[in-house]
Amino acid sequence: MNRRDFSSVLLASGASASMLLGGAAQAQTPVPGEGREYARIDPPQPVSNPGKVEVLEFFTYACPHCAAFEPIVGPWSRSLPADVAFRRVPVNFLFNAENFARTYYSLETIGMVDAMQPKIFNAVHVDKQRLDKPEDVAALVAKNGGDATKFLAAFKSFSVATSVARAKKIQADYKVEAVPTLTIQGRYYTSPSQAGGGPQSLAVADALIDMARKKA
Repeated sequence: MNRRDFSSVLLASGASASMLLGGAAQAQTPVPGEGREYARIDPPQPVSNPGKVEVLEFFTYACPHCAAFEPIVGPWSRSLPADVAFRRVPVNFLFNAENFARTYYSLETIGMVDAMQPKIFNAVHVDKQRLDKPEDVAALVAKNGGDATKFLAAFKSFSVATSVARAKKIQADYKVEAVPTLTIQGRYYTSPSQAGGGPQSLAVADALIDMARKKA
């Protein structure tokens, strides 16, 4: 989802989520084609771990398409082989951008990303909570077995502020204006909208990971 499209789909977020997963699962896996299912990043970007293939997911909790993507990209990311490094990068557009970016890196700090990703998406897009205060998110963390005090300490920490600033630079360097977007090894990008659905985009990402390995 890009900055311009967000307001027009916010009210239909629940329907958008189910359509993205439901219809996409029935389609054939595409043969990746440059300019169709994926594109090259120009200029290519450096990666943080040269010994691995780096995959970035640009996302925000504000995006209903990211919410629809999470149930498949989460398990996929945890099943990637050892030579692939997966990282999420929260973007600085759509509502509550700064708060949501700090939320993500705070969850990362306290080791609760996997547990809380679906919970936060559900709170925003199903329960219609804005979660625009750190205390609101801390209460949700506590409700799901986490430590609200640790979350709030991380939220206000210098390290989380540094991570948010770094994410903004990465987004600018990659020229990302729509989410969810996957980038591979700083060279290629794809997305559910490009590939024809969430599952298809992961199949394309797998092919791009293989391409990146061959160029290593």
